[in-house]
Amino acid sequence: MPKDSQPDNRSERRSRGRPARPARERLLDEVVAHFARHGVGDFSLRGLAAELGTSHRMLIYHFGSKDGLLVEVVRRVEAEQRAAMAQLNLDSGHSAADLAREFHRHLSAAEHWPARLFFELTGQALVGNPHAVPLLEGIVDDWLPPLTELSRRTGRSEEEARAHARLALAVARGLLFDLLVTGDREAVDAAAEAFLVSYETVSPSGRSARSPG
Repeated sequence: MPKDSQPDNRSERRSRGRPARPARERLLDEVVAHFARHGVGDFSLRGLAAELGTSHRMLIYHFGSKDGLLVEVVRRVEAEQRAAMAQLNLDSGHSAADLAREFHRHLSAAEHWPARLFFELTGQALVGNPHAVPLLEGIVDDWLPPLTELSRRTGRSEEEARAHARLALAVARGLLFDLLVTGDREAVDAAAEAFLVSYETVSPSGRSARSPG
């Protein structure tokens, strides 16, 4: 094990009464923040390590390789997006449709580098590239609980909400792909709205009805 792989962080054991985050998680935080500021581009582990004030040995120790690091970056961004969705679900003061529109704005207003990286690495995973295959774990199933919860708020049954959640995930990813390919935000927003009306409250007849106004 590299000598510097376990830095002495005893002084950081407690922060506002909570244990310090593991070194790997803190380093991943820094990598994601760096990419958010500068984009991914054509980087090297040595160059990235220098920018972060660490060593490339630390990056290799925690993530194995450049490709392994990128997979973990995508998984972290996906986890943060799911957390944002879960947080929206706690909002009882707005309709499901309002919350779904807010989440669409959140995704489409974000920098494009996470989406580009997501599609690139997912393609590699689907053809069996070993470094990318771990990305497939939970890539659909982890999104279904928060999306199902949002769909349930429309009055759908549990079964209907699960099916609607899967459709919502497919639509969101398809529209992100559309935006990356065409750059036509106006058309993507219009297409999103055509789907987002399905979050209006479902009537007893099974049809969604727009709220007044």
